[in-house]
Amino acid sequence: MDYLQNFSQKIIPWLLSGGIRILVVIVIAFIVLKFAAIFIEKIVRRSIRADYFSSKEAEKKREDTLIRVSVTTLKIIVWIAVILMVLSEIGINIGPMLAAAGIAGLAFGFGGQYLIRDIISGLFIIFENQYRVGDVVCIGTTYGLVEDVNLRLTILRDLDGTVHHIPNGEIKKASNLSKDFSRINIAIGVSYDTDLEKLEKVVNKIGEKMASDPEWKDSITEVPKFVRVDEFADSSIKIKILGETKPSKQWEVAGELRKRLKIAFDKEGIEIPFPQIVVHQAKKKISKK
Repeated sequence: MDYLQNFSQKIIPWLLSGGIRILVVIVIAFIVLKFAAIFIEKIVRRSIRADYFSSKEAEKKREDTLIRVSVTTLKIIVWIAVILMVLSEIGINIGPMLAAAGIAGLAFGFGGQYLIRDIISGLFIIFENQYRVGDVVCIGTTYGLVEDVNLRLTILRDLDGTVHHIPNGEIKKASNLSKDFSRINIAIGVSYDTDLEKLEKVVNKIGEKMASDPEWKDSITEVPKFVRVDEFADSSIKIKILGETKPSKQWEVAGELRKRLKIAFDKEGIEIPFPQIVVHQAKKKISKK
């Protein structure tokens, strides 16, 4: 009982003084983060200049990425400050901890060069607008949707659903497959006896019908059309079909276009040939006896 009484005599005054201060610090931290997130969002939305070549959707992706990185960085700074203040209120001397942090920071400067490299690379990726959350990119040999990008790493999810964590400092080349616009690039082989003028009309007609289809017209920005004869191959004539779509829509539009072209080719008697090999057999000489 005496122990509990002594404990209550010590803890209650502390709760009424230090405990209240800790509660106030935590509440203020939540309020600061809440309003800071709103402030950061407004600043980013207003300060990012619209790019003539970018759509509103692309600009929003860029802004969302900058907002996410800025808010996350601010949260880390605020909560570190809150933890130090709470420790001070509890009675822990944070002076030695700060001194140790300084020494650790010095060691970090020598040993954490890879992390520093990742952070610097992340800054360039974000501020140069190389890619944003929601873009489809190829980093090295890895293709995927950007699920998150921060100062340290980029997170991709590929078509199999596998998530790849790639440190920004290791990225030597990043190819953005969905920035500003995407392109349909289809090569099709047809038989050598095909009427090319008829073929061009069929391809262009299918492209125009698809671009006017209510289901697809919002995804297509430039009508897919016959561009040229691309190659005289061994078994076929290769033709090139090009068009433009909104970002990340090229795969589904190209798939639907191939489907419609196959149906139209079957109706018009346009053949997509199998690889063929012509074998010449040498004649044997018959010797007379």
